Amino acid sequence: MKKILFLVLKIVAFALITTIVMTLVGLPFVAFVKGEWATWLIDKATFSLGVTVASLFLLKQWWRTLGLSMRGRGRDVASGMAVALLIYLIGFLFSWALGAIEVLDVHFVATDVMLSWLLMLLVAYSEEVALRGFVLGQMLDAGINKFVALCLSSLLFSLLHLFNPEFSLLPMINIFLAGVLLGASYIYTRNLWFPISLHLFWNWTQGLLGFQVSGNNFGASLFTLRLPEENLINGGAFGFEGSLLCTLLMLLFTILILRGASNQCASVPHQSSEPSPEHADE
Repeated sequence: MKKILFLVLKIVAFALITTIVMTLVGLPFVAFVKGEWATWLIDKATFSLGVTVASLFLLKQWWRTLGLSMRGRGRDVASGMAVALLIYLIGFLFSWALGAIEVLDVHFVATDVMLSWLLMLLVAYSEEVALRGFVLGQMLDAGINKFVALCLSSLLFSLLHLFNPEFSLLPMINIFLAGVLLGASYIYTRNLWFPISLHLFWNWTQGLLGFQVSGNNFGASLFTLRLPEENLINGGAFGFEGSLLCTLLMLLFTILILRGASNQCASVPHQSSEPSPEHADE
């Protein structure tokens, strides 16, 4: 019981420190920052700074404890990108073939594409550090069953999107499943680079294809899409994350990731995880 209480207090402290840093650093920019891109980038940059400062303050060897070591993780970055691109390639083609989406125009603005990539990198880093690296990681260190911890952290991840535009029951379920998908490898590897890469290219690709990103329009897309009707295939105004097709694809890839990570863990136990340095020797 003491461990659980300490865990809750630590998560609350993490949230408070993050909020304080975001507020103190972000306030000076409020008066003179103009334009949507600048506002979005400042918001996500201060969030990234906040979770980093909170981690530094609350964790020993925070970089390793969170799972941010890059050593030998190039394959994880490539795999995360591949999974995101594959899910959206399948989802986009199926939606188009079924007539759930129509492509009205194709356009390319290099500056917007690059700025959107940077924005989504900040989103991926900050949310993965907070939800997988800190919350899920601390739950695992507290001795909570890995699948229970994965579900609890994913539920929190979903609830944090509660005030997104067009949020409803299916998007809530799908964001929860996205949290499970993102954390599936982490419960075995304790490394964040697969989920960071998956999260980055998931959001970036979704936006480039012309879908809303969790209900938001970040204004950088290669395609202008038209939805003949809002339905369970195209996800409606929330974007592809509000579709039943997305639900099925996430379930499929979560199962594949869990099986792959658990098999790797069983076959190479001494390389399968990065234990918290709070419990390991230097």
